[in-house]
Amino acid sequence: MPTPRVLILRAPGTNCDLESVHAFELAGGNVDLVHINQLLANPALPRQYQILCLPGGFSYGDDISAGRILGNQIRHHLQETLVEFKSAGKLILGICNGFQVLIRSGILLADDDQGEPATLTWNSSGKFEDRWVKLGVDGHKSVFLNGIESMYLPVAHAEGKFVTRSAALLDRLKGACQLALRYTALHASNGHVPYPDNPNGSQANVAGVCDETGRVFGLMPHPERFVDPTQHPRWTREGLQEHGDGLLLFQNAVRYFES
Repeated sequence: MPTPRVLILRAPGTNCDLESVHAFELAGGNVDLVHINQLLANPALPRQYQILCLPGGFSYGDDISAGRILGNQIRHHLQETLVEFKSAGKLILGICNGFQVLIRSGILLADDDQGEPATLTWNSSGKFEDRWVKLGVDGHKSVFLNGIESMYLPVAHAEGKFVTRSAALLDRLKGACQLALRYTALHASNGHVPYPDNPNGSQANVAGVCDETGRVFGLMPHPERFVDPTQHPRWTREGLQEHGDGLLLFQNAVRYFES
């Protein structure tokens, strides 16, 4: 198959788009950076692509809540476009603000009769958290996490606390292996990972969630910020790795269409 084409969607306030372009290019993808207005003007545009990525940042300044405005644009003007994209067996990735957008738009977790079943709300610390975290993978449902057991990645967000409407829903998502990425720590007690290892207080230590197909994935950590070994905060003391932990995630997406 020809090199998979990747659409990186940006909006006013997006600031991790170029890093995401670089990561997908390193992974072997053919990448285009597209503004939301281009997509609104031509909703058929994504048909030309195999992977859609919503990168991190502060879309529309997060003026209402993180990802809400862009999420509503998708919900009210591009829902059919993204549902078609998803139904065609393609991949959707949301990183940090992109994860928030996927939640707000209903693309990642479909609405039920009460609306959005889960949200990403203010960190329990009440402040913006900018730190590196250890991550573990629960199951291998997500295409993006295939072959990955653990990662060390940076987070940078104020609204990253994953909360579901009910404990029953949380259990259902866990049982379906949709709580795909979690914060970990050396000294977790009864499964509870304390702050700052769980930087936002997410239920069940959730750092990333996939949909029922495993082809739509959102995560709060930034894999695009650790694709080169010199991006590790302690590489001069601990030595260089072969590659940054985040690179395999992007390679998995590209390889999915090459196999």
